[in-house]
Amino acid sequence: MAQQISDETKNEAMKVAKSTQKPGQTKEQTKLIAQGIEKGIAEYKKQQKGKARVRDKQKKQQVRAKARAAESEHIEENIEDRAASPYLPWGLLTLSWIGFICYHVMTK
Repeated sequence: MAQQISDETKNEAMKVAKSTQKPGQTKEQTKLIAQGIEKGIAEYKKQQKGKARVRDKQKKQQVRAKARAAESEHIEENIEDRAASPYLPWGLLTLSWIGFICYHVMTK
């Protein structure tokens, strides 16, 4: 699983390696230092991407939890509204029976 390191990262690593270059250090040694810095930068970016993914997942879970809580509150409010008026179904049933009886008596 070879990683592609961007040119920008390579240039940045080479800049850092040259800025820390010691007198008498060969170009090969500087290149090796730059490669180590490239790997370090790549590893750092990889870790940051992983942390960002974890943060995004946590944020999504929090949003979902808030949505579920709001939905459950809404459902509870609807249930309370229905429970507050238990007389409506019984009143309608009574009215319908009274209407049926009146209709039956009037048609005889």
